[in-house]
Amino acid sequence: MAACIIRRLCSLCGSGVVNGRPPLGNLGCISFKLTSSTLSKLYYGTGGPDSSEDSHVHIPVERLTVSYSKSSGPGGQHVNKVSTKAEVRFHVQTADWIPKDVRQKIIEKNKNRVNKAGELLVTSEVSRSQQRNLSDCLQKISTIVAEASERPREPSDEDVALRAARIRKRNKEQLRQKKILSSVKNSRRVDFD
Repeated sequence: MAACIIRRLCSLCGSGVVNGRPPLGNLGCISFKLTSSTLSKLYYGTGGPDSSEDSHVHIPVERLTVSYSKSSGPGGQHVNKVSTKAEVRFHVQTADWIPKDVRQKIIEKNKNRVNKAGELLVTSEVSRSQQRNLSDCLQKISTIVAEASERPREPSDEDVALRAARIRKRNKEQLRQKKILSSVKNSRRVDFD
């Protein structure tokens, strides 16, 4: 059963490369290949957003807690018989496979998904298949990690010069508006001498 799930996971995730054993037994690691089309790339200062190489997010599945429950929504009598909703969770602070600063960003960006115990909870019920929902959860986790790993690009000299010019122009316009308002108020003033 578990081997079937991992094979299905490989076949369903076209962009994913899966290494390891089934997600329910002793397992190694699942790594999803994130391409530029998913807009999820890891930037650690060297490649930057213009880099054409793909990045990998390695998810050690033995650290994840996977559970299944009955899914909501339409599905006829079948929906009441099978547990297809996938729920994947892991403790963020003890996830040593994620850098410490990225863990903090994950907690800050996903406050609604992190419970009081500090676990990131991801669920999926988009399909009536456990394997598809599991692969969707793992893809969501890899996307969360990739988004938290993004580094802002360093501004170029042109960007700095353009920003300084805009600030000077804004300040000049603000002073002009201030002088106009001052002259309007002075014209309303009446001297009683």
